[in-house]
Amino acid sequence: MTAFDPVRRDVLKLTAVTGGAIAAAPFLPTAGTAAAAQSASAAVAAMTVAFRVNGTEHRLSLDSRTTLLDALREHLQLPGTKKGCGLGQCGACTVLMDGKRVKSCLVLAALAEGREITTIEGLAQGDQLHPLQLAFIERDAFQCGYCTSGQIMAGVACIAEGHAKSPQEIRDWMSGNLCRCGAYDNIVAAIQDAARKG
Repeated sequence: MTAFDPVRRDVLKLTAVTGGAIAAAPFLPTAGTAAAAQSASAAVAAMTVAFRVNGTEHRLSLDSRTTLLDALREHLQLPGTKKGCGLGQCGACTVLMDGKRVKSCLVLAALAEGREITTIEGLAQGDQLHPLQLAFIERDAFQCGYCTSGQIMAGVACIAEGHAKSPQEIRDWMSGNLCRCGAYDNIVAAIQDAARKG
């Protein structure tokens, strides 16, 4: 049991309190400003978050504002999950949480407490690549490679969800992942190949 076991409501309350303290600071006397700043700092103090990433249990002490993306990249040194737009629009940061795709830039690490997270680094079994990773190589489904990890993670979910029955269905369900190089035809073909192989 952690000292702070947040649910969505707790995180929203914490955000409101912190934002209120910061917004009110300019209107307080000088002595009050220091107190407000100290209060705001205390509100975002470190918290312990425990979750499994690629089959390994991790317990991290994080600022309560830390996103899952930053926890993975900066605290666990898993750089395969890319930092793209930071707004959930490009999909470069897609990971699986309990088997479902999420954009990790939009998820607070605190909300991943007790969850199973899979990143691109966790797909392969030793030296054996995941079938979709192999299909991406065979179909040349990437150019610059920046979006590739997010595309693969979303593609794995797309297949698991049963949304890979036709090229149009794949395009519809992969529409949240952008490829600025325009390798969409090859991405769709790779997902079809992997889906056929099961």
